[in-house]
Amino acid sequence: MEKLSIVKIGGNIIEDQASLDVFLKLFSNLEGKKILVHGGGKRATHIASKLGIESKMINGRRITDAATLEVITMVYGGLVNKNVVAKLQALNTNAIGLTGADANSIKSNKRPVKDIDFGFVGDVKEVSHTAIDKLIQANFTPVFCAITHDGEGQLLNTNADTITSQVAVGMSKLYETSIYYCFELIGVLRDINDKDSVVKHIDSNTYQDLLEKGIIADGMLPKLENCFDALYGGVHEINMGNTSMLTQENDNFTKITL
Repeated sequence: MEKLSIVKIGGNIIEDQASLDVFLKLFSNLEGKKILVHGGGKRATHIASKLGIESKMINGRRITDAATLEVITMVYGGLVNKNVVAKLQALNTNAIGLTGADANSIKSNKRPVKDIDFGFVGDVKEVSHTAIDKLIQANFTPVFCAITHDGEGQLLNTNADTITSQVAVGMSKLYETSIYYCFELIGVLRDINDKDSVVKHIDSNTYQDLLEKGIIADGMLPKLENCFDALYGGVHEINMGNTSMLTQENDNFTKITL
């Protein structure tokens, strides 16, 4: 099968123009077919504040009421997405900016109310790998923001990590898919206080060992659970680290496989 890389960047890279420019150059130089997924929560919080709209977070998750959804749609789908697309065009990468509603590519269910009402937040239900592949086959590079839809006219704020893993699972029907989660750390660390203590390879056996030793804990727990869900769903491999892992010279990051 042909290879497809799905790369996710977070808000810290988006907020820093110098870091974003470095990343987009690395992404453009990445060989083969590729998809980019981005967040933008920090920018959304900043602009919401300017508009007098309070951002409410519970356990790191945004409560998305109607006013917040308007801001998120403007910021993720407009300001951030189109700036990224324009910068990629300048690097000769023919990018096309998308939400999950475009080409009916990613459908979600509105998250049901249990202990917390998250509002207009979506949990991914269906990825149209055929629609996304039509864009790839036409030599476009899809750039997804963290917005999906329910198929009935409602946009939904959706976790960018989840979009990344679910798109990768969907595309694995057609490609050998690899995920690159780009964040601030070099990779998964054995010691959070030692930035160089990278665990270079995690498989299902070492994963259990790292869990038992408490090395994988807190915010890294849901990330790794998400990774193994994707691997069991057909994704070939997952890489976690800072943007330098996109260079062929660097092998100091975490590779996750079954």
